[in-house]
This record gives sequence, C-alpha cells and structure tokens, in this order.
Amino acid sequence: MNKQIILTASFFGVIAVILGAFGAHGLEGKISEYHIDTWKTANQYHFYHTFALLFLSTFSRAKSQSIRVSFIFFTIGILLFSGSLYLLSVRELLGITKISILGPITPLGGLCFIIGWVGLFIAALKNRA
Repeated sequence: MNKQIILTASFFGVIAVILGAFGAHGLEGKISEYHIDTWKTANQYHFYHTFALLFLSTFSRAKSQSIRVSFIFFTIGILLFSGSLYLLSVRELLGITKISILGPITPLGGLCFIIGWVGLFIAALKNRA
C-alpha cells in the first residue's frame, strides 16, 4: 500500500505543478479573474491533498483500514473537487457551458476530503507509535 500511495501522490504532484503553471501562464487573459481564482483554489486543494497522501504513506505499514479509506477518499476528492473546479474555470474555452453537473460535483469532492481527514484522524488514534 505504501508504494501505491507514494506513486499516486507523485502522479498528482506532477499534475498539480503542470496545472498550476498552466493556470498562471497559459490562462492569463483568456479567462476572467474570477475563473483564475477558481483555478487557483482547485490547484491549492490539489496540492494540499497530494501532501496529505504523502503523509498517509508514513502510516501505511500499519495496514490500517482507516488509511485505506483516507487514501481512496483523498484520491476521489482531488478528482472530483479540484477536477470540477478546473473544468468550471475553463468550460467556456472548452465549449462545455451547457454541462451543469460540474457545480454539484465540487461539494461531493469536498465531502470526500472530509471523509479522508476523518479516516486519518481515526488512524492516528489507533496508531500505537
């Protein structure tokens, strides 16, 4: 599990850096300041939870079910929360303005983040170290 968590976090880290740079340099003047701010929020939460995944790898040798739950929900949260915000930011550029499901996906991603943090809290309580 440790290797899987580190590989996933590394992948998300690479993507977060690429998308952060793209937002800072490639979207300037192409989308509104409001949408730039939304992109930045997506990128911040993407990074926060990439670091949270890396932290999970320090617990993973315990084979904790709570760590597995955190891993799964942080991963889904990044995809749903940050992914939907990235898409909402550029949907006019992509021509997907009629897709209204993106807005409701964001809070589901946030709920996944909350579940991931609760899982980490429980894992820390159960850890004997």
